[in-house]
Amino acid sequence: MSFNINNFKSFGLQEGGARPSLFQVELRPPFSDPATSKFIFTCRATSVPASTIAPIEVPYFGRKIKLAGDRTFADWSVTIMNDEDFKVRDMFERWSALINTHETNIKISALNSYKASDAVVTQFGKKGSGQILRQYQMIGLFPVEISAMDLDWDATNTIQTFNVTFAYDYYIPYQGNQSVNPLGPTAGNGAGVGAGIAPAPDRQAQ
Repeated sequence: MSFNINNFKSFGLQEGGARPSLFQVELRPPFSDPATSKFIFTCRATSVPASTIAPIEVPYFGRKIKLAGDRTFADWSVTIMNDEDFKVRDMFERWSALINTHETNIKISALNSYKASDAVVTQFGKKGSGQILRQYQMIGLFPVEISAMDLDWDATNTIQTFNVTFAYDYYIPYQGNQSVNPLGPTAGNGAGVGAGIAPAPDRQAQ
């Protein structure tokens, strides 16, 4: 293959490249809280977590073959800007207290209650307002860590942030209205999420 810049333009980033800044995260905790609407605008950074299929090595006569093992999903984290009303931080602290209270070390919420939730990461394109490129729906998630918030007299001209890390059962990728999974969603709230989640009006890609 010849080294020709025209080949790159024709077969490389034909759509102009996906932009990591054009995204939105929608969170649906297991309880009603108005802070979920604010979370959409204060969630500053996240990622699409890795999923891994670990190989199983099977020995035979001094040699090994590798077979596909089970899939595992890495924890998922978000970075949130803290406002002076602390509403989003409070939502996560109350959610965490449902799992294990801060003072009594007891659980006050059943398994199906604190895990009856999901989140969706939506990535937008540059072609027109609100063009959805891809979505990832995290099923059965709950917070496992609410990070520290740094306080520092030298920290001027900056907005305080904190991170929340979630464990979850699995995620489903969506392209348009269809699950990327060739077998389709089989459990959880997966059916139709690609069609049912719209970007917040003020956060649409322009």
